[in-house]
Amino acid sequence: MSTEIDDVPQQEVLIVTGMSGAGRSTVANALEDLDWYVVDNLPPQMLRPLVDLAERAEGALPKIAVIVDVRGRDFFGDLQAMIQSLREGTKLRVIFLDASDAVLVRRFEAVRRPHPLQGGGTTLDGIATERARLATIRESSDIVIDTTDLNVHQLSTKIRDYFAAEGTPGVQLSVMSFGFKYGLPPDADMVADARFIPNPFWIPELRPFTGQDSAVSEYVFSQPGVEEFVASYLNVLGPVLAGYQRENKRHAMLAIGCTGGKHRSVAIATKIAAALAEFPGVAVSLSHRDLGRE
Repeated sequence: MSTEIDDVPQQEVLIVTGMSGAGRSTVANALEDLDWYVVDNLPPQMLRPLVDLAERAEGALPKIAVIVDVRGRDFFGDLQAMIQSLREGTKLRVIFLDASDAVLVRRFEAVRRPHPLQGGGTTLDGIATERARLATIRESSDIVIDTTDLNVHQLSTKIRDYFAAEGTPGVQLSVMSFGFKYGLPPDADMVADARFIPNPFWIPELRPFTGQDSAVSEYVFSQPGVEEFVASYLNVLGPVLAGYQRENKRHAMLAIGCTGGKHRSVAIATKIAAALAEFPGVAVSLSHRDLGRE
């Protein structure tokens, strides 16, 4: 017999650890984009209370990612024991990030920061000490990723491949209509201009309506070149959105403008948004910024 507790998602815990400079911040950002609740630099002793809290939240935090590393100082020594404890009764995975010594040295030099374990020695001394401390954890990790030859985009893609839920969109695309006379949307990534279409504003029987009304929409799409414009623009957007996914650009805005943001841009944006919703890996939201301003 089904109960309410059967509907609570199983608690997932991901521990992200590994070499300093191997890409933990990039992984944390990628996981947050995938709706994981990310906690950075948590002492291992706090893992059990955090998991217990999440379980009492009855599904409010179904996916927790915890960044644990040598910044925890003396606390870090308890990580291996805590991992073994959490594996009993929890869906736990450990991801270990690594890179070659030479690449780690270059990364520390690029940010002009010392290795957290180098003390009065060199960066290589700190790396060697850290490798020794992490050897056991690396061997017992579920996933080991060598980031030596990966840039931040490639690492984010790899994390997405591992941890994105089935059906998770690659790009969250906002389609917005607007009126040029009220200014360009400052956060638009792409802008299309619908002012080449005859303006329904100058047709008395259409003026009171908007691009959401069928009479205006039919008028707009009956004009020469409009259907071709939309089809051509969708063809252009296909490789752009695919490229956004490859480069891990997860949020984008397409702004479509006419003079006042009431008729033409609204009709075009509505049509384009509906078509884009069929693109693989794209989740579309539609808004009309200036509708109702005139």
